[in-house]
Amino acid sequence: MAWSIDARIPVTLLPDAAALPGALAAGRPAALLAEGAVPRHAAAPATEIFAPEAAQHPAACVCCAGRSAAAQALDRLFQDRVRGRIAWFDRVVVLAATPEGRAELAQALAQDPLTTARFRRAPE
Repeated sequence: MAWSIDARIPVTLLPDAAALPGALAAGRPAALLAEGAVPRHAAAPATEIFAPEAAQHPAACVCCAGRSAAAQALDRLFQDRVRGRIAWFDRVVVLAATPEGRAELAQALAQDPLTTARFRRAPE
């Protein structure tokens, strides 16, 4: 019998800000990753923001070859969690308002090595 346990932190992309209170209230403690700014009514034990970066240069040029803002924000959440700087959370809910923000998050979850080692997309 084979076991398959995925211990990575699940990440759920919310459809809009109206879904935030229900997502935070449902289930185990959740951190909030928000594009731009954290909504005032957010009651997450930990929050982080990111701003999508507009690609203005050729792919893989020296100035753009770094990690995306979404990947870096998830990294900050993870590091603060393991160092005890913020309240413990078992999942992340994401409020990305723009298509660019959603695309950047999807790219980080699919292609960024550190992000894929620590986080996974939650089942829909």
